[in-house]
Amino acid sequence: MQSCEISADSTDDPLSSGLRRKRQPRIVVIGAGFAGLSAAKALLESGFTDVTILEATDRIGGRVQSVKLGHATFELGATWIHGSHGNPVYHLAEDNGLLEETTDSERSVGRISLYSKNGVAYHLTNNGQRIPKDVVEEFSDLYNEVYNLTQEFFQRGKPVNAESQNSVGVFTRDVVRKRVKADPDDTEAVKRLKLAMIQQYLKVESCESSSHSMDEVSLSEFGEWTEIPGAHHIVPCGFIKIVEILARSIPESVIQLRKPVKCIHWNQSVSKEIERVADHNSDLPEEDKGSDVFVECEDCEFIPADHVIVTVSLGVLKKRHESLFHPRLPEEKVMAIEKLGINTTDKIFLEFEEPFWSSECNSIQFVWEDEAESESLTYPEEQWYKKICSFDVLYPPERYGHVLSGWICGEEALIMEKCDDETVAETCTEMLRKFTGNPNIPKPRRILRSSWGSNPNFRGSYSYTQVGSSGADVEKLAKPLPYAESSKTAPMQVMFSGEATHRKYYSTTHGAVLSGQREAAHLIEMYQDLLQ
Repeated sequence: MQSCEISADSTDDPLSSGLRRKRQPRIVVIGAGFAGLSAAKALLESGFTDVTILEATDRIGGRVQSVKLGHATFELGATWIHGSHGNPVYHLAEDNGLLEETTDSERSVGRISLYSKNGVAYHLTNNGQRIPKDVVEEFSDLYNEVYNLTQEFFQRGKPVNAESQNSVGVFTRDVVRKRVKADPDDTEAVKRLKLAMIQQYLKVESCESSSHSMDEVSLSEFGEWTEIPGAHHIVPCGFIKIVEILARSIPESVIQLRKPVKCIHWNQSVSKEIERVADHNSDLPEEDKGSDVFVECEDCEFIPADHVIVTVSLGVLKKRHESLFHPRLPEEKVMAIEKLGINTTDKIFLEFEEPFWSSECNSIQFVWEDEAESESLTYPEEQWYKKICSFDVLYPPERYGHVLSGWICGEEALIMEKCDDETVAETCTEMLRKFTGNPNIPKPRRILRSSWGSNPNFRGSYSYTQVGSSGADVEKLAKPLPYAESSKTAPMQVMFSGEATHRKYYSTTHGAVLSGQREAAHLIEMYQDLLQ
């Protein structure tokens, strides 16, 4: 059995005698993703010398995971830099020449990201027919009009009517259906196709939002998420390169990999086990026994700290908040964690010997005609594949080979994660044969896929404002512990960072970076006299 120990290289409470003696505060950052690395980098550059990053996995990057296969790099996690103007992630990549390989065609216009603006999306039905391009364009214009309406409830303070149930999905489906059915120029057959396309577009939107269904996304809050102006970019050499640049100025000794945290003991609530070990450890300075915070690791080490910056995902907080904090979190913060949403968006990469799609095709969109009047987007377990909304064509083929990138989200993504590679590859191939009407499509030579939902270190892809939640809950999630009358008097023992804590840029890598810098700035301000 592993024996527990307490690290003895700590310092005093920064607000007591330690600060007067110019002792450096000990800061522990939990998580080596964009938020954690950004916080640590800012702290070290400002003169803090006692900073430690604890990372549960064997790598840095968090929800950035670039996998190299052959000459190509595939992104299982974050893929696009969304917007350029003032985006810290874009500037990191641009300043270091990572975007030089990105051609003008590797950008996205609008909120939906693709690998190429060239070519067209093929909307195919389960009867093996391609929906005419003019029908798709008409429907797309209508859908985007209604999408813009969903933004106005927050941006213009429009009241939400009861029929919408404050749901983006319910509102969108209802308004688009009414307009499609009322169009005097369309035949019944065209109307039927457009009604079926509603569900497909909502599936795409769900993957973008990382929600099980757009029915779960709050209509009144949807417009608070803010898009940074400018093109969307990919990083051909791998998104992980940006992470590595961020970590370059952080000494290797600062980052401890394979160091999962079991519990954060805050507000001087030291457990009996810690007290027992401390009483029998004559090497432990007396002042460390009274540290405000102890980080208990899974390997039984207890690390005293003055400040802890928690950057774990909202999914981990939902699953573990009761055991991860001692004492338990205040009810207000628990409610925020429970009300905000996070779900899973997964990718399925399929590599083929030769393309079966035309050179102009940049994506294959799956439209199920029998879903024209459907309300729910939840399927029986054995029909998980019906939640796959599309396959993007990776471009250019000279870089990636002949590869399609499929998208699936929600509970069906979790079911997919439980299947083996052979089953997923076979199921996807059958879908492609069915929708293209080509029974001779061969099975892919290789498959690669993500599994963010079942990974215990993430438990989801990224956050969204769920029905019943608001931006105020994001603020509550970000609020440091213990609570104080004002930020100037707050001891900030436990601080919170990560994409889910950024009110305008949640779900993005730039939101994660900015949240880490935000928490570092609080500590830099607190210790400005010490750091001079």
